[in-house]
Amino acid sequence: MVKNGTRFESQVCDTQVIVIAAADSLDDLRCGGAPMIAVGGEKDAGATLNEAFADGAVLGKRYVDADGAEVLVTKAGKGSLSVGDTLLVFKESKALPSSD
Repeated sequence: MVKNGTRFESQVCDTQVIVIAAADSLDDLRCGGAPMIAVGGEKDAGATLNEAFADGAVLGKRYVDADGAEVLVTKAGKGSLSVGDTLLVFKESKALPSSD
C-alpha cells in the first residue's frame, strides 16, 4: 500500500504528485494512462501519452477519488491523473468564513 508523503512522477509527461491521503486504490495510480513511478525511478521507454487521459494536471491542486485517496500536484503536466481508468477529480476548496 502507498503511504502518505510518497512522491510519484509520470512516465509520459512532466507531472509529479505527493500523496496526501493514502488508500489502496493508489496502487494503480496513473497519469496520461501510464502507471506513475516513484520520483527518480526508471521510466519505461515505450510508455506514451493516451489521448483519452491528456487533459492535464494543474499545479497546486488536490485530486481525490471515491475511496478517499488524495494527491497534490507538485509539478504540472499534460497527462490526467487516474486510478485505473477512473479519472481523479479536483478537491473543492472550502469557503473561508467572512470576517466582520
